[in-house]
Amino acid sequence: MSKIIAISNQKGGVGKTTTSVNLSSALAALEKKVLLIDFDPQANASSSIGVEVKIGSKTIYNLLENECSTNECIYKSKLEFLDVIPAHIDLVGIEIESVNMIEREYLLKNAIMEVASNYEFTIIDCPPSLGLLTINALSASDSVLIPIQCEYLALEGLGKLLNTIKNIQKIHNENLLIEGLLLTMYDTRLNLSNQVKKEVKTHFNEMVFKTVIHRNVRLGEATSFGKSIIDYDVCSKGADNYLNLAKELISKTHNG
Repeated sequence: MSKIIAISNQKGGVGKTTTSVNLSSALAALEKKVLLIDFDPQANASSSIGVEVKIGSKTIYNLLENECSTNECIYKSKLEFLDVIPAHIDLVGIEIESVNMIEREYLLKNAIMEVASNYEFTIIDCPPSLGLLTINALSASDSVLIPIQCEYLALEGLGKLLNTIKNIQKIHNENLLIEGLLLTMYDTRLNLSNQVKKEVKTHFNEMVFKTVIHRNVRLGEATSFGKSIIDYDVCSKGADNYLNLAKELISKTHNG
């Protein structure tokens, strides 16, 4: 069994990278072989997991430019079952550099095809936009997981993303499924969080993950130390949330 999941939402600050890093780490902690692909030019997932891109390091950009093999840009993380393909700011240039390329929507799919089957899960951290990089990620994936923060205007822009997913299904990847909507930054003390949760569940019902990611200071702290929450504080509420999400995803995958 091998599954490729894109973590996507064009809205920034919804917990997309936090989810990519910590879901990957939680799956690895449960002894699932995982490849995390940082596909955002900001390279936050790479630094959050402690992979430092130095001058001369091979990244996803070099892979898309055919400057290295896939194996050359796979790095070991601190967790035994988790490997990482890091990003670099150069990734910004791919859109312009590939403008005359045929099938430029499949650059990522073609690049990772040979290695994805070595992993039980491949998690792709998408940039906060609906440009070529996100289209590449969705074209390469089996499913898309959409983080939604429990804050004002949470559903703003979701319609655009769902339309993009429909278009990808029509043109580039007819097998793309929506893995689910994940509520993040949930604060039990706030009426707003509860209202958003209710609204999302009313609109999307079965598509919403049962696991909710609570607002947790330790999650932010872990990132600043270049660690996943599993490495940083496995007893925290954040670690508990992401381990539950990983278990829910595994069970969904096996039963689906």
